[in-house]
Amino acid sequence: MHSEYHAPVLLQACIDGLNIRPDGVYVDVTFGGGGHSRAILERLGPRGRLIAFDRDRDAWANAPQDERFTLVRSDFRWLRNHLRYLHALPVDGLLGDLGVSSHQFDTAGRGFSFRFEGPLDMRMDRRARRTAAELLAGSDEHTLATLLRTYGEVDGAHRVAKQLVRAGAERRIRSTTDLVEALRPVTPRGRESSFLAQVFQALRIAVNDELGSLESLLKQSAEVIRPGGRLVIISYHSLEDRLVKNWMRAGDLGGEEIKDLYGNRLRPFDPLSSKAIQPSEQEVIDNPRARSARLRIAQRT
Repeated sequence: MHSEYHAPVLLQACIDGLNIRPDGVYVDVTFGGGGHSRAILERLGPRGRLIAFDRDRDAWANAPQDERFTLVRSDFRWLRNHLRYLHALPVDGLLGDLGVSSHQFDTAGRGFSFRFEGPLDMRMDRRARRTAAELLAGSDEHTLATLLRTYGEVDGAHRVAKQLVRAGAERRIRSTTDLVEALRPVTPRGRESSFLAQVFQALRIAVNDELGSLESLLKQSAEVIRPGGRLVIISYHSLEDRLVKNWMRAGDLGGEEIKDLYGNRLRPFDPLSSKAIQPSEQEVIDNPRARSARLRIAQRT
């Protein structure tokens, strides 16, 4: 299953960034199809260890049968507690490939994409209570507008929210097709796909509290990674990338630098480059979903 599940993005750059020691302990907080995890395992010796996280049941079938490998079937926001329980602290490196897997986008029944008809679900963890349809039905105009503006950077968010509330009052929005139809009066001509992608992204981030999970992960990274260990994160939109960049540069999610009495920066990580690493033209041709990927690497101080 794993070969078609999700092509690992920026694979070599991630592996180089982790600076893998054969006897080290590593964490892949976004297991997915297991592409990054398999590459890590190939570089570990018999005493090395890899712990992976994934809250999506579909990903669990991809787990390799390897005694050095442990899969935690949970959101990575509970990182520290699970690593403590597994006696895996501190770790030598942590990898996160954020966002949605190709498998999730391409499975109509998951409701992540406007390209397929399916229930408006969007839950990464189907044990979670609220679907995107329920989120829409239970949100007022102001809440929806804030969500669309903050998580989707949607232009005219209030107008779009008003239309969604109006359409939802006439007929419950239950499927991806219902949502596309409800948005039709406010969908800009000539940029339908990018507009729909923004709206779907906003709902998905809200349903899964993706930014809340990321903030929690970043804060815990300073506690779980040993000095000299690496933090390696791939993000796919500016909201995620801004948090990662701020954390690596300043040790503060808002980007505010903290200094000691002598003016020295107090931060748990040192970024290994000032700019994010982006995929090559060839990788984007081979895997179009890599286009918006931004990789940042930092070392624990």
